[in-house]
Amino acid sequence: MSTETTAGEKAYRILLYYKFVRIDNHAAFAEEHLNFCKKLGVRGRIIVAPEGINGTVSGTAEQTELYKQGLCEDPRFADIWFKTDEADDHVFRKIFVRAKDELVTFRVEDHTDPNELTGRYLSPEEFYETMQRDDVVILDGRSDYEYDLGHFKNAIRPDIKSFREFPDWIRNNMEQYKDKTVLTYCTGGIRCEKLTGFMIKEGFKDVAQLQGGIVTYGKDEQLQGRSWVGKCYVFDERISVQINHAEQYTVVSQCHHCGATCDRYVNCANLDCHKQHFCCEECEPKYRRSCSEECMNAPVHRHEWPAEETTA
Repeated sequence: MSTETTAGEKAYRILLYYKFVRIDNHAAFAEEHLNFCKKLGVRGRIIVAPEGINGTVSGTAEQTELYKQGLCEDPRFADIWFKTDEADDHVFRKIFVRAKDELVTFRVEDHTDPNELTGRYLSPEEFYETMQRDDVVILDGRSDYEYDLGHFKNAIRPDIKSFREFPDWIRNNMEQYKDKTVLTYCTGGIRCEKLTGFMIKEGFKDVAQLQGGIVTYGKDEQLQGRSWVGKCYVFDERISVQINHAEQYTVVSQCHHCGATCDRYVNCANLDCHKQHFCCEECEPKYRRSCSEECMNAPVHRHEWPAEETTA
């Protein structure tokens, strides 16, 4: 396939999308969809569940266009919203299409269908304007490690490692805000679909969500990502992307070891750990790209360092 593009455009595209829609025999659909992706040559991670589809894929401009056309030929996905970004190359090494029980793991017994109950949608401009009010609460709908890399100014940081921890965290930490206007946001929008529906069921009076998520907010021509600090965590080989193009970039995270300002996420080199943590370039060889002393002394490491660089 040709990768030619017009002047100024990058050769590859990244598609981020989801759709809540009934998929019967979702495991069979997942297998069929995997074969479709392999034939096109796109790479990425896609989840198929009885409640719909959620994915991020990368490929050439031609490959991703064919992918969109093929998916939209199915009436269930005809109106799916693709958020598109450009890249110099693939941002995934392989293609995975997995059948699961939920598109995002929430594990609430009486979970809601976002097509029936979810928070009201705000466009990027509406979200920005509402954030300026003194009587609103801004809740980050992602995990703590995502927040630590970047977030909206004055947003509440959830003390959670995974999305399924949100129900208990909401019940234990947000009770005092039930009569307030609560604004939520996440990377592409899908987590807020579930989170806001849950909050409404829990008795929150006014819950809204950023439509299209952070990635859409960052591409708004008028706002250009204003009021975002740091970077946005993404679940591919880029790890992070710039959101705020209107104001000076501010690093909001610190090196796990020395505390220096640092937005460099790395995986622990201990093959039995792999924990992601902030690590500056100076500390990487000193601590063997490890998140702890135990991991630093682990017998099997993903990287080998020169002996003189491993001494503290």
